[in-house]
Amino acid sequence: MDQIRYGDDRSQFGELTRPPGRSRGVVVVIHGGFWRSMYDLSLGRPLAESLVAHGWTAYNLEYRRVGNGGGYPGTLDDVAAGIDALAAVDGLDTSTVLTLGHSAGGHLAVWAAGRPKLAGTPWGDPAVRVTAAVAQAGVLDFHTAVHLGSGAAKAFMGEHDDSTYADPTAQIPLDVPVRCVHGFADDIVPISQSIGYVDRATAAGADAKLLEVEGDHFVVIDPASVAWAQTLEVLETLAAP
Repeated sequence: MDQIRYGDDRSQFGELTRPPGRSRGVVVVIHGGFWRSMYDLSLGRPLAESLVAHGWTAYNLEYRRVGNGGGYPGTLDDVAAGIDALAAVDGLDTSTVLTLGHSAGGHLAVWAAGRPKLAGTPWGDPAVRVTAAVAQAGVLDFHTAVHLGSGAAKAFMGEHDDSTYADPTAQIPLDVPVRCVHGFADDIVPISQSIGYVDRATAAGADAKLLEVEGDHFVVIDPASVAWAQTLEVLETLAAP
């Protein structure tokens, strides 16, 4: 495993692990935790380990969060810079780069895939383009997520009232595939977040699909679960031929 630093803050780094053989591509793992500093990339390590075992290069990304310098726009700055840092890694093929995020990480995964839609902002010219995004129980619509996580979306935005550049629904339609994996028994981030996103995206002509799985909010990040096995199958369909 190599540590890739993309800034001076202690949270500005990622853990890059390559498989022993030929890589299917890069999967950027973005952990959740409602963007709060009490949660960190240790949540993503079991997924990264499983991804490497299945032939992927895993990049488990840390970023500043609410409580340690993150929130809007710092967290978005970090996700953008962290992914762009892959362009400077020797011998790394970035022709296939998938983002995979859980909960608030799902928001960041889809947001990162939509960076080319943000022309005129600091994030709108990515050095490394995301070729597809997978949101696991993602927070994908800030307007309907205001009460989730005891006001986590509002805390993320802080003093900024306009969430246009942060909200994945405002980027619809994306030019790359988006897959949502969501437990129908999720009572932390309701499946309506994924249903609403996919409905709006497909209506706009985007390539978006929802995989409903059995289980709660956390089953999708359990490497021993059927939901995770199904997610690996989804990732395989998004890999370059």
